[in-house]
Amino acid sequence: MLLDESTLNGYLFETMSVAVPETEKRRQAWESFQAGYEAQMHGEMERAVALYEESLKIFPSAEAYTFLGWSYTYQRDFNTAITLCEKAIAVDPGFGNPYNDIGAYLIELGRFDEAIPWLEQATTAVRYDSHCFAWMNLGRIWERKGLWPRAIDCYKQALECDPGYALPARALARLRGRLN
Repeated sequence: MLLDESTLNGYLFETMSVAVPETEKRRQAWESFQAGYEAQMHGEMERAVALYEESLKIFPSAEAYTFLGWSYTYQRDFNTAITLCEKAIAVDPGFGNPYNDIGAYLIELGRFDEAIPWLEQATTAVRYDSHCFAWMNLGRIWERKGLWPRAIDCYKQALECDPGYALPARALARLRGRLN
């Protein structure tokens, strides 16, 4: 889920300002969020967490909850990350990232069946530009369950969303090879 700075700036500026006029608190929250993201990308996890928490205190956003949760995964604290993603969904149910992230965290915890509905929601989320990640994660589940035709369908969906996404292309080739 790594974003380059220009993509992040454009995407978050659009999503954090939808239907709500820019306020001083929102601007301050955005600045703290952006600084948190930059710290996270430089491996400064404690600083990132502090900045995301500061952003949330100023003006709660689905993005800050989601990325704060992502920070906790570096410590393999998936339960805290899931709780934070649930808070993100409460703030903005249309934001797709936390649905995919919860699914991915549940996969890491070996709770595949619980992950499926979250990932399915991510595949149709209105405010989510990376449906390919949710399709890839669903494919991983079906592959691990031995349901290869379903996995293949999911990997194909991931590639339809992003033809340049290498992971589903490799997974698709691997499964096709096994079926031949």
